[in-house]
Amino acid sequence: MKSFYLTDPGKVRDHNEDSVVIVEANGCQLMAIADGMGGHRAGEVASSIAINYLGKHFKETFFDLSKVDAVKWIRAAYEEINGLIFQHEKNNPESKGMGTTLVMAILTEKYLLFGNVGDSSGFVMKDKVLHKVTYDHTLVNLLVSAGELTKEEASNHPKKNVLMKALGASAKVDVDIFDCNMDISEILLSSDGLTNLLDKEQINKVLLTKDSVEEKVKKLINKANNRGGTDNISVAYLVREAGEN
Repeated sequence: MKSFYLTDPGKVRDHNEDSVVIVEANGCQLMAIADGMGGHRAGEVASSIAINYLGKHFKETFFDLSKVDAVKWIRAAYEEINGLIFQHEKNNPESKGMGTTLVMAILTEKYLLFGNVGDSSGFVMKDKVLHKVTYDHTLVNLLVSAGELTKEEASNHPKKNVLMKALGASAKVDVDIFDCNMDISEILLSSDGLTNLLDKEQINKVLLTKDSVEEKVKKLINKANNRGGTDNISVAYLVREAGEN
């Protein structure tokens, strides 16, 4: 198993509101990316709250859980992070309006689960083809699902980055959980700073090169920056070695 992650402020933003982690505990892997939002640098606080809690909580509590219990663990983690963000706002009124997306993947010997709130993305590679697992909780995606916009119209829509869900946005957390087939070779998570500038085929092309895991992540970020780097860019990437379950 090889993994690597990197986050970059991009070419436009003056600071980075993304946070990323890859953690191994008890033979299980956790990957997560949070893309924060809010004034007075509150976005980076919100994403840090999410990732710091998740990494520590995973190491301390994720012991040989069944798939059913792992789903419960994911739901409880999202609810706890949501509560921590609201508590921070209460104690720090200047951070009111802060929030974060959160996409995560947990890989064990027996299952692969994704959790998602917001518009950061989770992908898997199967038979050299990249597949998007998660669904973006954006206004335009909602309109596409309702048949009011085409995918082409959505890609250039002026409100394409308007989020319908985020942690810190409402008291109730509605997290999407995806149970994936284990017949995959790679897992990729990214913030929308990557996916707004590179489409799935362009990402796929980079991942199919013979570069190292680290070089592929750096190349994806460089390509997004070369296309304008309009947002913070974060990538977490894991490759399963041949013969691994």
